[in-house]
Amino acid sequence: MLTEHDETSENPAETPVVVLVNLGTPDSPHPRDIRRFLREFLSDRRVIEMHPLMWKPILECMILPLRPHRIAANYRSIWTPEGSPLMAQSIAQTKALTTSLSSKARVALAMRYGQPSLESVLDELYSQGHRRVLLIPTYPQYAASTTATVTDALSHYLLSRRDQLEVRTIRSFPTEPAYIEALARSIEDTWAERGRPNFAAGDRLIASFHSIPQKMHDQGDPYRSECVATVEALRARLDLSNDELLVTFQSVFGHAEWLGPATIDTVENLARQGSGRLDVICPGFMADCLETVDEIAQLNRETFLEAGGSEFNYIPWGNASRGAIETLEALARRGLAGWVD
Repeated sequence: MLTEHDETSENPAETPVVVLVNLGTPDSPHPRDIRRFLREFLSDRRVIEMHPLMWKPILECMILPLRPHRIAANYRSIWTPEGSPLMAQSIAQTKALTTSLSSKARVALAMRYGQPSLESVLDELYSQGHRRVLLIPTYPQYAASTTATVTDALSHYLLSRRDQLEVRTIRSFPTEPAYIEALARSIEDTWAERGRPNFAAGDRLIASFHSIPQKMHDQGDPYRSECVATVEALRARLDLSNDELLVTFQSVFGHAEWLGPATIDTVENLARQGSGRLDVICPGFMADCLETVDEIAQLNRETFLEAGGSEFNYIPWGNASRGAIETLEALARRGLAGWVD
């Protein structure tokens, strides 16, 4: 998806394009579309580090026949007239960043899995004469299963081109000042509306990140250290202690050991230990999606209240908020340096 832009005075070869890349989403909440999406996603060897001869029978015979039906209701519960929240909010981000950058560059949106695919977006840019691309995977913390698979797809595309694109990429931005400020402002806005948590009485703020298998971490993936770096910067900005702002990990899949502590276990334990209020922010998700709207704002909220908690606040920070767009603009301007004034 490429935003509208006045091309009357531009030379496409000299006009850079910022390509925002998110994970992707099924086309609809129907099991058929969920199955198609999961097949592409779970066939990526960066995501499932198992030999295809072992993994494909599990995927095709056990996961794809069952899981799409099991999670279809979850997708239906978050679906909007504009489609999935992730797609709707990513489109809104693309349009807002176009406005922020003005005539400096064009902005396009691609998805790593599903549509619009990165390949189709790069094809469109190439056919229009564009040769300068700044790729921004919208994952603040680097992981091989997210950021690296985007650059894998980029490399695969470039292999097919004799006339190469000039490409720059943003690797990650766990402590980008605009990003930390966006997180902090969203938290402060919630506290201005609902009051500051009573930390002395056991209230807590949780930063929940998508987990990855422990094996990936043990083999050198820097993801956990970048999550911790984000939280340390956020603690400093908000003047909070380690006990007041906790780090947890969510969205565990399968039976292997994953990074912890698990968000849902922490939420339940805190309620049973007497915490009356939890505020939860998901710094790793720049656009709301199933993992935030369903898993955190619904499932974890229900878990906390059923275990004895009184108040649970999911704090959105990304989407097309001012802070999120300022973050993307800061990354874009840094990446575009030398291409534009």
